[in-house]
Amino acid sequence: MKKPVLIVLAMIAVYVFWGGTYLGMKIALVSFTPAIMAGIRHLSAGLILFAIARVRKDPFPKLDEIKNAAIVGILLLLIGNGLVAWAEQRVPSAIASLMVASVPLWITLMNWRFGERKQPSIQQMSGVILGIFGIALLVMKSSGGGVDTFDIIGLLALLLASLSWSAGSLYSRLAKLPASPFNNVSTQMITGGVLLLLFATLRNEWVLVDFNALDFNAVLAMGYLIFFGSVVAYTSYIWLMKNVNPTWVSTYAFVNPIVAVFLGWWIGKETLQGTALVSALIILTAVVIITLSQRSKR
Repeated sequence: MKKPVLIVLAMIAVYVFWGGTYLGMKIALVSFTPAIMAGIRHLSAGLILFAIARVRKDPFPKLDEIKNAAIVGILLLLIGNGLVAWAEQRVPSAIASLMVASVPLWITLMNWRFGERKQPSIQQMSGVILGIFGIALLVMKSSGGGVDTFDIIGLLALLLASLSWSAGSLYSRLAKLPASPFNNVSTQMITGGVLLLLFATLRNEWVLVDFNALDFNAVLAMGYLIFFGSVVAYTSYIWLMKNVNPTWVSTYAFVNPIVAVFLGWWIGKETLQGTALVSALIILTAVVIITLSQRSKR
């Protein structure tokens, strides 16, 4: 298959399948605890991809490549995705996707300070300031009570998840990782999955899950998360970060919330009202400004 076709298919996977993972996690949490749900998801997907790498006879990565991939897995999956899963017990999936949409804002700032060390343009800084204002509006309104109130601890957890995901994404762009995408992603997922399950074990979470009475929809959601959310979409994201202008890849950040909000409304019966809707428009506008200004500059 030609590379341009692969790029299009990978972008669609990241756009659509990742947008659906927010509602998928919400449904899976009916029967699973956050750490167990995320751990099973990533470990299962990692083992599938590891098996594919062995069937393909991809060469084993070097020790430093394994270490770097493990660091990415810790930042993206253990901390980033683990906190999102935990926060979805406290906030709607649409709000979770909205907070994670701020990732390009943090990547821009981190790349300026720790990455390429190039000062953002006026347009980029305008987008960053606008995006931070939108997030602050959402957080302050939630802490003040009212119809748009969301759990403030959940929102702060999502903010920390976004920062960790941004750091991991930037690190994955700069670090020397396994050449085989299957070795690369499976190392990240197995690392994140094992650590999440270890965390769940230390917290004695297994006694909270009744595997003999799992909700059918929760099981279906877990299957979606493993195959479409992790095996397909996450692998596509890591591959795109290495093969395509990262600015183009970052456009997923303002497509995922649209998909998540629509699915949350259609299936999850969630809605955005008042200040939450205004915050959504501000944050998405900021992400569009940053993305388009980076594309124009390049």
